[in-house]
Amino acid sequence: MSNIANIARFIDDTVAREEIVGTVVLVHKNGQPVVQHAAGLADREAKKPVTLDSIFRYASCTKPFVATTCLAMVERGVLALDDLARTYIPWFHPKTPDGQDAAITIRHLLTHTSGLSYDPELERLPPDRAVNLGLGNTDLSFEENFSRLNAIPLAFVPGTQWLYSCGTDVLGAVIAAAHGGSLQSAIDHYVNSKLGIVDARFSVTDESRLAVPYADDTPRPRRMTDPCPVGSESFGQTIFSPSRIHNPKAYQSGGAGMAGTAGDMLKLLEALANDGGPILSKATVEAGFSNQIGDLEMAVQHKGMRFGFFGAIVANPDEANTVMSVGALQWGGIYGHTWFIDRTHGLTGVSFTNTAMNACIGEYPEQLRRVIYQDLC
Repeated sequence: MSNIANIARFIDDTVAREEIVGTVVLVHKNGQPVVQHAAGLADREAKKPVTLDSIFRYASCTKPFVATTCLAMVERGVLALDDLARTYIPWFHPKTPDGQDAAITIRHLLTHTSGLSYDPELERLPPDRAVNLGLGNTDLSFEENFSRLNAIPLAFVPGTQWLYSCGTDVLGAVIAAAHGGSLQSAIDHYVNSKLGIVDARFSVTDESRLAVPYADDTPRPRRMTDPCPVGSESFGQTIFSPSRIHNPKAYQSGGAGMAGTAGDMLKLLEALANDGGPILSKATVEAGFSNQIGDLEMAVQHKGMRFGFFGAIVANPDEANTVMSVGALQWGGIYGHTWFIDRTHGLTGVSFTNTAMNACIGEYPEQLRRVIYQDLC
């Protein structure tokens, strides 16, 4: 029997130091649950504890749901990876830096090689031109919001560089159009219904289980306001709007808009870890776990990593300063989450917190993984 006491102790100590307000950590080994740990508070002021079924705002943990839905549609011939996005959303026709029509494909959107960005300046443009990037509240539709990108040159010609971006949001618009319904209905059809996922949605299924979000601060995290600016050295300033999840008028952000439980996320990751389960073929999953960007360099904070269809892939563990194996898949969510699949060790893990941002982009995710690997490998 693996000793998981150190994992629980590490999590509890982090919460006790008030670095994180509340968290759920789930780990499976070879398909079996070995860690199911909830710690801290879902609402600090009300002294309400986090539970295993607490609901968190997903942020970028939305992206694997959208990527998986897209690939399921590709397998069924509804979409093709090298189709142009504008085939499905003709209102989307941005220009390259030199003013030419940009040929952005579904593959580009999946792999963040489209030339789109997450430049915060896009949200600071005048109100009639500002582009919502998925975390802030808005009443705009897909078309109303992302057609504004037509007037803003891309950062580069599609396929020539890698840049993390709102491309998954545009992909969500493509999926909705091709499916003939909402993005949620497509995700439900191709993913959620097949995995028994109930809570992963662009709305909240049970308000009583929704965790209050907090932001890193000194001496302890502060309860988020709305809107709430949160800064970091690597990401600059990000504007959060916790109220977005309650706004049915907001476009369904494929990059950041869902909420759900850690268990929902783990169901999806376990399906991917096990050759696609009932949703994807083994060949498609293998492609998703493979380098899809060739020699293109990722951002400096992703040194030693490449990018597939679902997230970042470990290419060089030493360069990446990670305990994960070559070929392991990893990403997170800026509200305070991280996840990984390491098929070499048979490990799948999810760490959801209600505390942005260190629990996603700081030292905590790798510290947690090191304790997990020490106890389970």
